[in-house]
Amino acid sequence: MEGVTSPDYLTDPATVRILGADGRIAPSPAAERYLPIIEALPDAELERFYRDMSTIRAFDQQATLLQRQGQLALWPPSLGQEAAQVGSARASRPQDHVFPSYREHVVTRIRGVDSLDIIKLMRGLTHGGWDPTDPRNGNTHIYTLVLGSQTLHATGFGMGLNFDGKTGTGDAERDEAVIVYYGDGASSEGDVHEAMVFAASYKSPTVFFLQNNQWAISVPVTTQASAPFSERAAGYGIPSVRIDGNDVLASYAATRVALDEARSTPGPRAIEAVTYRRGAHTTSDDPTKYRTSSEEEAWAERDPIARMRAYLAGRGADEAFFADVDAEGADVAADLRARITELPEPTTASMFAHVYSDPHPLMDEQSRWLSDYEASFEEGTA
Repeated sequence: MEGVTSPDYLTDPATVRILGADGRIAPSPAAERYLPIIEALPDAELERFYRDMSTIRAFDQQATLLQRQGQLALWPPSLGQEAAQVGSARASRPQDHVFPSYREHVVTRIRGVDSLDIIKLMRGLTHGGWDPTDPRNGNTHIYTLVLGSQTLHATGFGMGLNFDGKTGTGDAERDEAVIVYYGDGASSEGDVHEAMVFAASYKSPTVFFLQNNQWAISVPVTTQASAPFSERAAGYGIPSVRIDGNDVLASYAATRVALDEARSTPGPRAIEAVTYRRGAHTTSDDPTKYRTSSEEEAWAERDPIARMRAYLAGRGADEAFFADVDAEGADVAADLRARITELPEPTTASMFAHVYSDPHPLMDEQSRWLSDYEASFEEGTA
């Protein structure tokens, strides 16, 4: 497949892979150090990985349909990237801080964010989506549509954790770390490289989690880089690893190690998760203009959900379990469709809220001006 990373990357001994494409345990040499982490996981945790991936795909597909029906202004599909996101999110600890990009739907869900808050954002009803300071949202910061800037935010936040003495005590249950998500396209932006410079220099406990989904909208990875993206982080002195992003076990184990190392050392770590965006970049994009059906079919054979299903079935999971997961996914999709029609329109005053963290005289002045302007159109006031 010219222009993209071939699925043959699975045979690369330096890529961390635990599950083979057929769902059997087939660790690469680079995965050996991570096997004890996976072997210690109970069946319930492994099944939760599968449930997370399946239900978010149902949610994602329903959201795509809703956009096509005019209910959303835009939707960024996450189809195909479920394993990278679920594994890394489940590897984070409750005290960790998450800086998503704009496609990490299941990451936010796992951390406690109501998925309807993403819908509000894509429907144009809110400026941010959710309150990152609300404990119910699990230290999850808001989506970032200005690509790459979230890596600067994450690095600075991690530096603050160091200054506040919240890292490096040796207590993994208390020390805090940061994980930031971005894509191969964003990795070519200056913000990401500046963030890595500061993270390495100031030992920010930040894990840079790059989802290499092969396409920066219509630009293939070979146009952006002549070597694995993981080597970029290594160039800044940041320990880096490349993983099979369609293997949820590899994602979980590698991220758990990276976060714990970042919080204890402290200092940054980097992960390149090699995966594939099977859907469009967003619903305003037409991927048929720049990629082939044979390419898509080759990656579909490495579907992360099918791989994990085969693994669980081999361990003894029965059809009742899979049927229950399918039913939950259908319920999630139906709930989304029902609740989206109940969302209220935003008030005029909401545009002045949360522009600054504290009340601001400029916002007060603008709000009064708009109120007076609207009142001038009322009957008898002309």
